[in-house]
Amino acid sequence: MSDVDKTISDDALEACFEQARVTQAPLPEAAMARILADAAAVQPRAPRMAWRAWVRALGGAPGIGGLITATCVGFWIGIAPPQMLPDVGGIVLGAEVSAFDLDADGFGWDLEEG
Repeated sequence: MSDVDKTISDDALEACFEQARVTQAPLPEAAMARILADAAAVQPRAPRMAWRAWVRALGGAPGIGGLITATCVGFWIGIAPPQMLPDVGGIVLGAEVSAFDLDADGFGWDLEEG
C-alpha cells in the first residue's frame, strides 16, 4: 500500500469519458467475420420437415386428434342434423323441409327429385 493519494477529479474523469465517446475505434474485418460466424452457429436451424413444426404448433398428437374429431363430428352433423337442429343445407338451398316431410329413409336425399 502506498501513502500517495491518487484520486482523479470528476472533471478530469468526465473529460476522458467525453474523448472516448467522440473517438470511435474501427472494428477490424476479421473480428466482424468471426462475430458473424459465431452468430450463425448459434441460430436455430430450420426444421427438415415443415409438417413437424405444424404438428407441434397445433399441440402435438392430442391437438391433431381433437381437430380430426371435431371435423368428423361437424361433417356428420352437417350431413345428418339431429331433429332439434334446423337443416341449414335445406335453408341455404331454399328447400325448407321439416323432419316430418321426409320419406322413410329419413335423410332427405329425395329433395332434388322434386
